[in-house]
Amino acid sequence: MRAIFGVVSLLVVLAIVGSVAKKQLQALRLTPAPMAQASAPGDRAGRFDAFSGAVAADPNMTVPQQSQAIQQSIRTGVVNALEKGEQRSAKEQP
Repeated sequence: MRAIFGVVSLLVVLAIVGSVAKKQLQALRLTPAPMAQASAPGDRAGRFDAFSGAVAADPNMTVPQQSQAIQQSIRTGVVNALEKGEQRSAKEQP
């Protein structure tokens, strides 16, 4: 009985890992959204569902180039958020 439970548990874990691996591989096949084009918040065409704003990397880029592009994208997002916060703060103060 214990051996059967062990085999069934192993099969369940294998099914879960296979499902996660399949989703990850499917996410890599998405077409990337253009970085310069701003999309609507509900628009997820060509985007990962991991979090809002995550864009699929260009498959023609090397890993260091992809890393730099991601860093630049995040840097731009942070600068825009800080500027927006500064503007909002300036509006609230008399």
